[in-house]
Order: sequence, then structure tokens, then C-alpha cells
Amino acid sequence: MSVLSEARPACGEGFAPKTVVFPPDRPLLTDGGGRIAPLAIAYETRGTLNAARSNAILLCHALTGDQYAAGVNPVTGKPGWWEAMVGPGKPFDTDRYFLICSNVVGGCMGTTGPASINPTTGKPYGVDFPVVTIRDMVRAQAMLIDHLGVETLFCVAGGSMGGMQVLQWAASYPERVFSAMPIATAAKHSAQNIAFHEVGRQAVMADPDWRSGRYQEQGVRPEKGLAVARMSAHITYLSEAALQRKFGRKLQDRSAPTFSFDADFQVENYLRYQGLAFVERFDANSYLFVTRACDYFDLAADYGGSLAMAFKDTKTRFCVVSFTSDWLYPTSDSRAIVHALNAGGASVSFVEIESDKGHDAFLLHEPMFIATTRGFLDSAADARGLAPDGTSK
Repeated sequence: MSVLSEARPACGEGFAPKTVVFPPDRPLLTDGGGRIAPLAIAYETRGTLNAARSNAILLCHALTGDQYAAGVNPVTGKPGWWEAMVGPGKPFDTDRYFLICSNVVGGCMGTTGPASINPTTGKPYGVDFPVVTIRDMVRAQAMLIDHLGVETLFCVAGGSMGGMQVLQWAASYPERVFSAMPIATAAKHSAQNIAFHEVGRQAVMADPDWRSGRYQEQGVRPEKGLAVARMSAHITYLSEAALQRKFGRKLQDRSAPTFSFDADFQVENYLRYQGLAFVERFDANSYLFVTRACDYFDLAADYGGSLAMAFKDTKTRFCVVSFTSDWLYPTSDSRAIVHALNAGGASVSFVEIESDKGHDAFLLHEPMFIATTRGFLDSAADARGLAPDGTSK
């Protein structure tokens, strides 16, 4: 008999962190032929689901994000990754909408991933975990949404890898997505981005403590390799202008170069800090799996090479957002999405926001982005028949 179980850890006031476990007879079957069972999905909700169940928004996190979009992350003690956007009176208004955010499959914050116990061996999966895709992540989210009793999502929104999930949701479940916001993303991973990810993966696997992915069993962690991977990736999230403005060639706590390989420059010290902080909250094998999921993403390939066919005759309303200084997912990637949506007959608006903050701009306080999101959601809410208090008109 199929029995779902839920765990509700106490992580503070004002939100409801939970984990739902789907039993072995309800597996997640992956694109690569894998089978994940049992499947745990860790998620957080904020706000109240209205009686018509019509005000639910799914927030999809980026590569190394998690379910803690707002409030205090109980693991890091820091604000959630979308604190600027989620909360009472903010664009994703928890007084009006019911917000859902889950950790992706393959992650390491409670959802089943390579650090989870393989029921076949009784040991951590490690690299025996099935390689997952963005579509697999979305399938798992759909299982969660079904569990929560939500038939149609008012909106699915996210940036970067989260934006890929938004596009996959709109293509796989168009009848379940009333509106969609793919932000700072692309419909396929570029050769350059695959290359950056491969550098990161090789850094992890070159660490002697990676131990062929079995480091958990041996009580070690490939911290140095994972830190280098994070340093490399973090550079791609910023812009040259932002780096120059923040650091330039300023020295770190010294008046002259040391003529050594110490972190003489502030930017070096900053990257080292980012790397060290990252290894405290993220699993190295999860990093391999989620980067690979991004690399395999090519939405048009599933529709005969035509991205427009992925959205043909869709009724979903779209708002596509890009940032001028984002060179990881440049505006040209967003324009390709918009052209495909237009060709598919979709209702779509497109905003390119002037910013020198690089790819990470969608995570930061950008007034134009905040206004754009609020305007799109307000318009969609009117079309959906949502009152300002979140009830159905």
C-alpha cells in the first residue's frame, strides 16, 4: 500500500519547512533510466492557500540554492536567497499568494540526492545516484504539487537553473501553469557554460579526498576541490564592472604586495571566502549532479529541434527577464525564448533590465526588477480573478 510520510522539523517562526517522502511504489523514473525510491522532497511554504487553491506560486531555485527562499536559512543562519522578493508587501506577497519552494532532486538540503542512503546498499548513493535532468527535477516538483492538492499553479518563477525549471514546467505541464517568469536563463546550456561546469567538476574529482565519490563512507570531504569549483563559478555570476567597482586592484590588509602566492588582492580574498563558505553548506557530489542536469538541458531537442513547438498553443502568460551585464545567460538567450513563445502563439512580455551587477542581479535589490515582477503578477492576478487579499473573486 502506498503511504506518504511527512516530517516537519522546527526551524523557526513564520514558515513551514517540511519533507514529504514518497514510498518505493511511487518512484521517480528518470530520463536516464534510473529509479529513485523512496523519494524525499524537502520544501517550504509561506502564506495561505485560498479556498479555490488558485493562488499558489512555485519558486524554483538556482544551481546551489535550496528551499529557503526567504526568512532565515536554518543551516547557514543567513537570509534566504530571494529575501528581496518574497514576503509581506513584496512582489511575491505572502499576504496574497501561497509560496512553495522545494529543494531539487539531486540536491543536498533534504531532498533525495547522492548524499542520501541507497536502500539497496545501506550506504550513501554517491556517484551511483541516477544522473538527473531538469525535467526530472520538474517531475519531482509535480509530485509535490499533487501532494499539496494544487491542480493549477498561479505562477512558476525562478532564475538561472530555476528559470530552466520554469520553462520545463511550461512545456511539460502547460495546463497546470497559469503564468510563468523565466529569469536570467536559457532554453539550452551553451558550450561555454558546459565548459565552466566541467572545470568545476574536474576540480572536485581531482581532490584526493573525493575518493571516487565515496568520501562520505571514508569520513572525509573534498573541500579544496569544491572550493575551487565554487570560486570558478562565482566569477561567472558577476560582471567585470561589478568586480572593478567593488575590488579593483585594492590590496587586502596590506600596503604593498608580499611577492608571494598569498591573497594579496581583495578580490582573491573574496573568492577564497566564497569557496570556504560554500563547502560548509553544499555536498560535492550534489554539485556534480546539478551542474550535469544544467548541461543536458536543451528544451528544443525534445520537440524536433523547434523551441516554438515546446510552447505551441500554450495558454500560459509569460514574462521573460534578462539583465544587460549577464554574460552567463545573456539577453540573446532570453530573446530566443521570446521569439519561440511568439512563434508558438503565447502571451509574452519581455524586459531587459539595465544593471551592472551581472548574472546575480536577479538575487539582489534591483528596483526595476522588483517593479517588473510586481506589475506582471498584479496583471496575472487580475486575469486569474485573485483579490488583493489572495482570495478568489
